[in-house]
Amino acid sequence: MPPVSPPKPVLLVALGGNALIRKGQKGTIQEQFENLRVPMRQIARLTESFRIVITHGNGPQVGNLMLQQECCPDVPRLPLEILVAQTQGQIGYMIESTLDSELMALGIVTQKCLVSLISYVVVDPKDPAFADPSKPVGPVYPEEAVASLPFPVKKTAKGYRRVVASPKPVTIVEQREIRKLIAMDFIVICCGGGGIPVVREGRGFCGVDAVIDKDLASAKLARRVGVDLFVIVTDVPGVFLDYGTPRQRLLSRLSAAEAETYLAQGHFPEGSMGPKVEAAVEFVRATGKRAAIGPIDDITGTVSGSTGTQITV
Repeated sequence: MPPVSPPKPVLLVALGGNALIRKGQKGTIQEQFENLRVPMRQIARLTESFRIVITHGNGPQVGNLMLQQECCPDVPRLPLEILVAQTQGQIGYMIESTLDSELMALGIVTQKCLVSLISYVVVDPKDPAFADPSKPVGPVYPEEAVASLPFPVKKTAKGYRRVVASPKPVTIVEQREIRKLIAMDFIVICCGGGGIPVVREGRGFCGVDAVIDKDLASAKLARRVGVDLFVIVTDVPGVFLDYGTPRQRLLSRLSAAEAETYLAQGHFPEGSMGPKVEAAVEFVRATGKRAAIGPIDDITGTVSGSTGTQITV
């Protein structure tokens, strides 16, 4: 009998919600599909070397759904966890169909199975984040409009945005199913928008009004399902010190300890790079494996270690 090849390593790629909507765009579906072609083309090539898990953000999309609801008060409002579920279906479909097209272009579509999984993520109902909304969602607002907005707003690296509660993820409800799908070499799209936030209620679950940070949820998932490399994809080249100033400097290599020091010193904003660095450090500390944060137009370079910010023990 021929020797059995060892299983390919598992790569988790976490895409930001803003990966679908570029700066200055309105965010039409046509724009989002076109933007997705860039990361999906690269991920399709990476399937030759890795088993793939894809997670994604939903900040712009869920914020837009909230605005659409507020524009039509005669239609019953949907709670935030339902809007998160809607974006999981919406963005999961877009990722799956675009990736399927790119796999077909490479001639390997018949060898790959894709699945988009509606995912619950358990949070603590006593998490202090419920009293201090911090997760940016929706569009950027001009400073002069902030005082008249009927919801909480904070200044982020991109400008003033609406914020909602963002509790820390405790566990991924579907982690066993995801492990089985990975073992069967499915490309798994899951934990969209950080997962549908739920709290335990007896033996079941109850949704709560929040949006979980997708990078922190992705780090939790990566630990629970045995990921070998955790890559966070964003719209900047990597992690910078003094970002947005004349002194800005890209950090191409970071130890977990160095990253924790910079986090404690306040170098990385809470609503922007902070959760990405925190998630990467959490994964590295727990597994001893590599994490990376890099640009959407060079995922393959970030995976190989030639671009982005590489974070190790």
